[in-house]
Amino acid sequence: MTTNIFQGEKIRLRAMEARDWEAFYDLDQDTEVARASYWIPIPRNAAGYQRWAEEKAVQGPDGDNFFWVVETLDGQVVGSVNVMHCTPRMGTFSYGLGLNSRYHRQGYATEAVKLVLAYYFRELRYQKCTVYVYAWNEASIRLHRKLGFTQEGRLRRMIFTNGDYHDELVLGMTAEEFEALHGQGHPSDGG
Repeated sequence: MTTNIFQGEKIRLRAMEARDWEAFYDLDQDTEVARASYWIPIPRNAAGYQRWAEEKAVQGPDGDNFFWVVETLDGQVVGSVNVMHCTPRMGTFSYGLGLNSRYHRQGYATEAVKLVLAYYFRELRYQKCTVYVYAWNEASIRLHRKLGFTQEGRLRRMIFTNGDYHDELVLGMTAEEFEALHGQGHPSDGG
């Protein structure tokens, strides 16, 4: 049996395809998911999503920065992980995660993050991951704490949404912490 480091028990990570535009159009219709992930975008028409998906599909990585599509093993697009701020010299990176609300609390986000962390720590030799989570996003805070991230800071009044200013939490995990919690096996092996 072939093992794919980008596939777990529930999901796989893959590159964007032009056909994915409809899934991301659907995702952006849920403004509360958008608010918790980044910001609420101005509505875009279908042609705009098609063009965006076509461009993203041929874009490829920018260094180690990459936009991953998260899909179930039966091919249903559930969201994305956007790895960014990769600094190979320092061995640090960050990511943003967004899943359609229909797929929340099913283990997809946990598995996607573990696959990303395993790849960047074990294959690309990164040593530290830092994520920024909006202080009101309790689900994301729980996810990252469950995965073993440590809160390293709180940036006050960094986000303006829904008529108010909100704090942003800084959470981090080192490669050593990841291995201590999740072991050397494949991330979907319970590690």
